[in-house]
Amino acid sequence: MTAFLGKRYKLLNSENFDEYMKALGVGLVTRKMGSTVSPVVELTESDGTYTLKTSSTFKNSEIKFKLGEEFDEETPDGRKVKSVCTLEGNKLVQVQKGEKETTIEREFTPTEMKAIMKVDDVVCTRVYKVQDS
Repeated sequence: MTAFLGKRYKLLNSENFDEYMKALGVGLVTRKMGSTVSPVVELTESDGTYTLKTSSTFKNSEIKFKLGEEFDEETPDGRKVKSVCTLEGNKLVQVQKGEKETTIEREFTPTEMKAIMKVDDVVCTRVYKVQDS
């Protein structure tokens, strides 16, 4: 996983994101804003604590976590959830438990990160490409 730490991944394309947000109960205005931005995601690690930063012109968010330990998270759309992140090979798997349970599986490769987000029976795929530093 260390090969992917500190790299910046910018959103390239997105499938079913609006449907995913709708299934989570995200309001129309926030969905429209969320659908127009191309966030940049960066994962870093220090002393066993990971930081996942998401930056965009609309909203910035950051979560800090240790693998396998539950933490409180406020999602960019304002939901309060309990999250746990685990590492499965080159995949960072995050399970958010709140009003609805969501799974976000981020698969890292040298050139891209693919995020597969699932809630109810809705699956959203977002592909991010590595930005040159």
